[in-house]
Parts: sequence; C-alpha cells; structure tokens
Amino acid sequence: MMSANYTRTAIALHWLMAALVLGTFALGLWMADLPNSPLKLRSYNWHKWAGATFLALALLRLAWRWRHPPPPALPMPHWQARLAGGVHHAMYALFFAVPLVGWAYSSSLGYPLVWFGVLPLPDFVPVDRALAKLIKPWHESAAWGLAGLVVLHVAGAVKHQWIDHDGLLRRMAPWLR
Repeated sequence: MMSANYTRTAIALHWLMAALVLGTFALGLWMADLPNSPLKLRSYNWHKWAGATFLALALLRLAWRWRHPPPPALPMPHWQARLAGGVHHAMYALFFAVPLVGWAYSSSLGYPLVWFGVLPLPDFVPVDRALAKLIKPWHESAAWGLAGLVVLHVAGAVKHQWIDHDGLLRRMAPWLR
C-alpha cells in the first residue's frame, strides 16, 4: 500500500530547494544593481554556487522521484489537478533551465564556474560576448517564470490548507496539523 505522504527525503529535498530558489532569486535581484566592486564579484560567485547546487539537487530530486513515486493525488476538480500537474512539470523544467542557462551565460562571458571556489566545472559554452547578450535575458526570463510558478504553487498549497482543509499541505509539511 502506497503512503499518503511524501518520503522524508522528498520532503527534505522540497524544502531545501524551496529555500535555495528563494535565496538565489533574491540574491540575483540584489546583486544585479550593485556597483562594480569586490562585493559584486563575491555575490555573483555565491549566486553561481547556489545555482550549481540547485541544479545538483534538482537532479537528485528527479532521480528520487523516479524511484519513489509521489503519493496518490487527493480528490479535486479535474481542472485543479491539470493545473497542478502543469505547474509541477513547468517547475521541473525550469529547475534545470534556469541554472543551465545561467551557467551558459557565465561561460559565454568567460567567467568560469568554480563550485564553492574548489571544484572547477567545465565551461558550458565557448566565450562569446555576443552570445552572452542573447543568453542573459533568457536566464532572467526563466528565473522570473520560475518565481511566478512558485507563487502559483504556494497559492495552491495555501488554498488546500486553509480553504479546502483537505490535508494536502500536511503531506509535504508534516509539522502542520
């Protein structure tokens, strides 16, 4: 019999990635307007490290989900189930697209990604400033798209918790009772 709740690993990955996506997004907004300085350079490195970490966690989360299917969906109107499924699929796509496009942007500018200053990762694309100008808005747009989907995801969870009272949120947040 399949559990009605997510596994502890799925829950941990969910909340870790939620914190990381919010922090990375906020850092990206903040650092973009900084004047050229050592702080700006450090902030870009932190942003890239967070993005690479997020990408690694997304791979782990996807692998975990393939081996451990989510619990059965709760009864809800068809349109809500379709919307939730669409949001989840789009979020998973952007879990990969946002950091990969960011990595490509950094590579195209000629700034290598050295994860936590220790592990050099290969350049994703060759250095090409014209390509960087094309890629930058893709990264920004994808990040804003992910932020919008996160808002929809949270709104759906809040609706289920405090309007429908159907216990959906407790499956991913067991501390809520």
